[in-house]
Amino acid sequence: MKFEAIRLRVRTWLIAVSLIITATTVPSIAAEQTYPSHPRIDGPTAVARARVAADVLMSSYDPTKAWFPSSWWNSAVALQTIGDYMQRSGDRRYLSQLDNTFEKDKGVFPAGVLSGDPLLGNFTSRAIDDTEWWGLTWVQAYDLTRNPKYLDMAVTIATYVDGYWDTSTCGGGVWWNAERTYKNAVTNGLWIRLTAELHNRIPGDHMWLTRSRTAWAWFQGSGMINASGLVNDGLTDSCTNNGQTVWTYNQGMAIGAGLELWRATRDPQILSDVRRLADAAIAPNALVTDGILTESCDAADQTCDDNGKQFKGIFMRYWTDLVDTTHDRQYAAFLGEQAEDIWNNDRDAAGRLGTRWSGITSNDHPNVFDWRTQASALSALIGDVPTLTPLASLAATMSPAQPVVMPSASGVTSMTIDLDASATGFFPMLALASIDTPTGWNISPRADVIRLQPRGNAAPVNSTLPLALTVPSSATDGHHLITANLAAAGLHFTTQADVLIAHEIDFDTGTVAETPWLFDPDGSQSNGVQNRFADGTAHFTYRFPLPADTSSAQVILTIDNEFLVQVSTDNAHWTTVLQETQPITDGSNKANRSVDLTPFLGAAINGAKPVYLKVSDSFPNDGWGGRVYHVTANIVE
Repeated sequence: MKFEAIRLRVRTWLIAVSLIITATTVPSIAAEQTYPSHPRIDGPTAVARARVAADVLMSSYDPTKAWFPSSWWNSAVALQTIGDYMQRSGDRRYLSQLDNTFEKDKGVFPAGVLSGDPLLGNFTSRAIDDTEWWGLTWVQAYDLTRNPKYLDMAVTIATYVDGYWDTSTCGGGVWWNAERTYKNAVTNGLWIRLTAELHNRIPGDHMWLTRSRTAWAWFQGSGMINASGLVNDGLTDSCTNNGQTVWTYNQGMAIGAGLELWRATRDPQILSDVRRLADAAIAPNALVTDGILTESCDAADQTCDDNGKQFKGIFMRYWTDLVDTTHDRQYAAFLGEQAEDIWNNDRDAAGRLGTRWSGITSNDHPNVFDWRTQASALSALIGDVPTLTPLASLAATMSPAQPVVMPSASGVTSMTIDLDASATGFFPMLALASIDTPTGWNISPRADVIRLQPRGNAAPVNSTLPLALTVPSSATDGHHLITANLAAAGLHFTTQADVLIAHEIDFDTGTVAETPWLFDPDGSQSNGVQNRFADGTAHFTYRFPLPADTSSAQVILTIDNEFLVQVSTDNAHWTTVLQETQPITDGSNKANRSVDLTPFLGAAINGAKPVYLKVSDSFPNDGWGGRVYHVTANIVE
């Protein structure tokens, strides 16, 4: 008791010291912005939010293949987004991943390895727009590092693309593909931006500037920009506007193309054209619903494909450029509204950001969360960071962020949740953490001080506070929030863990309901229509924290294709329980299959008997690994 009293007095003293430092040591930097991005958010908080979201995105990066799983052009855009984040925030932790991709993926690859198309070397392929995305990514890498190899690669890519500029059809424009079948908005918007970026970085250049000017003039007169100032997808065979969908990325890319060319020329007409494109985008009945940027496939009865998931982020990248260039308060307010809405309505406890920024969802068309949607929404959060990076920032996360507790009939369930604080700045920080739990739940400590000693912005520092959580057996089924509030030196940040109390296991895969059970997604994928699959060397693992009084349990998987199912009590030593021995790739073996978990029920640990179930590919060379649709269980206590 005496020791506890001393410990409490020391903690009180540390908290008091922290509050003194907050009041006297570091000046408030909340208003340190070049323009008011949004009245409800300050610069340090914007940095912290972007850092949390960027770290979630990079958790999906595959260091072996040096990309984000199963998407070639999307990987280029995601890496450029991380480059945007590093440039805006000063954080440089992910430069090695950029270089890893550059060195590993610049070679020749057959179809199906990194792209559905063969890769011809130097990030080129028959898909001209895919090629151009990589060109922009390497210009971004050059801006971050000043390493000439990245700019040289961008020049190599642009030289390849220039071979597909063709005046014999529609008077100009770059072809969308090597087969020369289509001239469209994105390929030509990319071309204008890339050539203007090269000009603005190559001293004495005239060639790239001429190409950019020519392409801009052609694009403006091509007919792809309709009477409302919106950019349709492309041209018909007769060189007229094809009237196809006004995708946000086409509109954003046109804005970005004009802005970079304006920087090269200072031609006021170009900036006027850009403003027309921007005003059209946010006009009534255009690309905004209730103030939020909305893709046509964001409708509640639709699902965006893997391409559409990333379009809005591209728009926001170039909208941020528009705000930085014009300092127009209306444009800045729109940007801030997107960031605020994403953070408040389109984010789960794990920091994942979904495809619908309004947050709407349904069982048939859920709000999908994956690395593509993460990269897209991250662009809006990056744009909300001031151009003059704040002197300090404070962020926090909780891990596990979405744990599952399956209480036994009596007794309590205990677990540890780590509160991880991160900070940038130039002064030592004592962050006061206070924790709130549902009524009747216990957590220790309820309050404590986390010591952080940042050394600038390039490498945020971290410190972890373990929290001992005790959940009573009377806890009701559903989601319960653990909230941690941090404060230090005028900075504030709130993070949460979303604890699911469940007395049964029953969920569709590929949905929000699956997330708490998904212990390790590895390189698995979900296409947003209630399934999860693992091809090649990928796998996914569910963790079932069965109640301490469980005497037997059986899990039922709706599964097909070339599955390999294994079970473990420690996530290290595995026993194969199901395996498809035939190379089935058409789903014809789809069935409910049972796995007896009873042999894997060990001694209770903190009120639970955890069992891990892993699904992978029994024929890893052909890309049709195990696909699960639904998971349920029978548990006897």
